[in-house]
Formats: sequence, C-alpha cells, structure tokens
Amino acid sequence: MHERVTDEPSRVVRASREIEAPAERIFELIADPARQPGWDGNDNLAESEPGQRVHAVGDVFTTTLTNGWVRENHIVEFEEARRMAWRPSEQGKRPPGHLWRWELNPVGETRTAVTHTYDWSDLDPDDTMRNARARSMTADKLAASLENLAKAAELPQS
Repeated sequence: MHERVTDEPSRVVRASREIEAPAERIFELIADPARQPGWDGNDNLAESEPGQRVHAVGDVFTTTLTNGWVRENHIVEFEEARRMAWRPSEQGKRPPGHLWRWELNPVGETRTAVTHTYDWSDLDPDDTMRNARARSMTADKLAASLENLAKAAELPQS
C-alpha cells in the first residue's frame, strides 16, 4: 500500500468536547443566530437580528461580521437539538462552498458531546482569497467557540 504525501492542509477542521448541559439548552444557543455572537470564539460575528431562530432545512439567517460584511447563512442540515449546518454566502449570491456544522449527542440527561466542524472542501480551488481565509480556520479557533458555548450553556438558566 502506498501512502499519499501532500503538503495540502485538510479542508475539514473539527473540534469536539463534552458540555455539562442538556442538548436542548445548547442547541438553543446555536439555533438562535442572535445569541451566536455572544459565544463565537473566532471574533468573526458582530451581530444577528433577533427573531431568526432556525427551524428547518431551507431557512436562511443573516449575520453581520466584525468587518461589516453581511452574510446569508443557508441551512442545509437540521435536526432539532441534534444537528445544524449552514453554508454562508454574500447577500443575494450562491454559497461558494464552505460549511459550518454543529452536532450534539446526549451523553446523559445533563451532558452532551458537541462537535463543531468547518468544511471548505467544496470551495473553488482557484478562489485564492477564500481559500486563504479558509486555511486560517484552525481546530483551536473551533475549540474556542466550543469553550465559550460551554460557558454560556453551563450557566444557571433563569
């Protein structure tokens, strides 16, 4: 068997951790875009208007990034309290090929394994600007979002 050697970094970045909170509570923080900037570990999200809670594949929510750009986020995977994934795009344009995914797997009534994935394998390889930005997304940045999400979800709920 021959091993393929390449200097191309993986186009799928993933981080996981367990959070001491029920999946439903964690999912509410993810599925409500207005809450996402509060736990984003990438310093990328500035704000999302309230009232955009995601409910199904085909939903679209908008987010303003810290650089002022507005992104439409097209929901492509959705299972309440278990999985949500979206493909961002510039307003009015087709998604260029990257995907953000959240997967929640209850470990017990009050503990959940959470996996956060950034997949840019469908980006056009000739789009050098987007590929350069995609390469800068590391597992450490995804883990920072997971850490912040854990802190938000583990707080006593009022």
